[in-house]
Amino acid sequence: MNVVDSCGWLEYFAGGTNSVFFAPPIELEGDALIVPTLCLYEVFKNILVQFGRQEAVEKIAAMRQGHVVELDADLALSAAKLSVDLQLPMADSVILATARRYNAQLWTQDAHFEGIEDVHYCRKT
Repeated sequence: MNVVDSCGWLEYFAGGTNSVFFAPPIELEGDALIVPTLCLYEVFKNILVQFGRQEAVEKIAAMRQGHVVELDADLALSAAKLSVDLQLPMADSVILATARRYNAQLWTQDAHFEGIEDVHYCRKT
């Protein structure tokens, strides 16, 4: 099981330098890829602002091929605890809590995650 952070999706969609790092978990089929709703929000907003609605809708359709996980009360409380314990911002803690709920590996290039267990981190170039 894998979760790709929003920055990883954006890197992949842009064909950036680190897109090959994110390709393996993104290109998995079905439930092997967990997609937090917060990632849908962040990616949609970013692409909407930069490229417009049509492009944003197309990218979100690709993300929805994975198993989309909504933020519920238990997940929110787990995220809050992770935020305090690991000094993570809110969005990062929600994404990490989602990965941990599903015993998934988190893939990211966000420096906030460097050194955290079960996180595949690639420095942004």
